[in-house]
Amino acid sequence: MARIIGPKCRVCRRLGVKLFLKGVRCDTVKCAMDKREKPPGQHGDKRVRMTDFGLHLRETQRAKKQYGLLARQFRRFFTVAAREPGNTGEMILMLLERRLDNVLYRLGFATSRQHARQIITHGHVRVNGRRSAIPSLWVRAGDVITPAPRDRSRKLIAEAMAARKGAELPSWLARKEDPPEGRVVQLPKRADLGVALDEQLIVEFASR
Repeated sequence: MARIIGPKCRVCRRLGVKLFLKGVRCDTVKCAMDKREKPPGQHGDKRVRMTDFGLHLRETQRAKKQYGLLARQFRRFFTVAAREPGNTGEMILMLLERRLDNVLYRLGFATSRQHARQIITHGHVRVNGRRSAIPSLWVRAGDVITPAPRDRSRKLIAEAMAARKGAELPSWLARKEDPPEGRVVQLPKRADLGVALDEQLIVEFASR
């Protein structure tokens, strides 16, 4: 699995949107987007005229950075979505939301998607009672997600839930807090996602 390293706050400032890459810090006054909204660098406050290509590229980069994917991984999502009936852009977003690391984050069992990925790869999560160490696993309707039957696993998820107490739960997911348990009620629809992305720009960029 590839690792995406580097300053995360700089990514948000460059793309001009808060991507919540640093977990609960992004909800506090310490968030770099709230302190310095201009892009990073010596000439960050210089006005740049955005071309059509730049708009398409920026929207694609937002999606990749938000879900923590590399270019080749993201290309796979477009290939799979293009084969499915219906709107390709909406299908891409739905596939991204169905990733196990994203579902763990949406349930409040992790403070960020990167944190969720680490929890999964370290074997702290069970899907339908079975160990799953694949963050890119696509969940299905009816899947049940629980911490592994170890004190360390339960503690990690309990700490994340406490840190993200009050976070909004998507309508396509259900959660129990004691003991922690998440359930995929149904597959997500575009109206359920609440993702501030223009999927049409992403499709046009990938189709060029």
